[in-house]
Amino acid sequence: MEWVRGDVRGVVVVNVLLWLGALGCWLFIATFLLDGWTRPGYRPVRQPVSALALGPRGWLQGANFIVCGLAITAGAVALAGALDSPLLALLVGVFGASVVASGVFPMDPMRGYPPGTPEGSPAEFSTRHTLHDWAGVAVFGLLPVAAAVAAFVLPDAGWQWYSGLTAGAAFVGFLAFGTAWERDSPRAGLVQRVTIAVGWLWLGAVFAYATG
Repeated sequence: MEWVRGDVRGVVVVNVLLWLGALGCWLFIATFLLDGWTRPGYRPVRQPVSALALGPRGWLQGANFIVCGLAITAGAVALAGALDSPLLALLVGVFGASVVASGVFPMDPMRGYPPGTPEGSPAEFSTRHTLHDWAGVAVFGLLPVAAAVAAFVLPDAGWQWYSGLTAGAAFVGFLAFGTAWERDSPRAGLVQRVTIAVGWLWLGAVFAYATG
């Protein structure tokens, strides 16, 4: 019976990792929504989620990036066996690591935040800001790719459709946010938040689905 106990322990570990991934996705959204809503001087409709990592309370969003990114990366380790797709697991794992990098390398102050920062973008960006930008490209670029892969590997037709629609919506949101950010749109933060919610809620649901 030793092999049975070992097998049960393995299932428990896999499910714990998958639930960590799901909670990482959902907690990330809840944290930036609540923090952005209550942060003095912060305008969530205009300013991006990353700006919450700046200022006196910036540690909270910095921790949100790192803790939730690590949780998603841990969940990705279990995703390969649970869904029999190493490619999907790899994409989600790199996505999670890119979320961590977004917290390790915060963006530069700009566009009126933190309060007292000049409007507009600085003439030159720091190295950490450049690294943050590349991490962001990976975060927003990998999620629609992962959803597209899931549309082919998930066995349930409903999940295939959900994943395919998420891939399309996340890709369109990625492009829309990039355009809004470059134009300094007063609704750039809102576009980003909708895009994140669409993709991260889907990913959290996939983690939960994989637990069986």
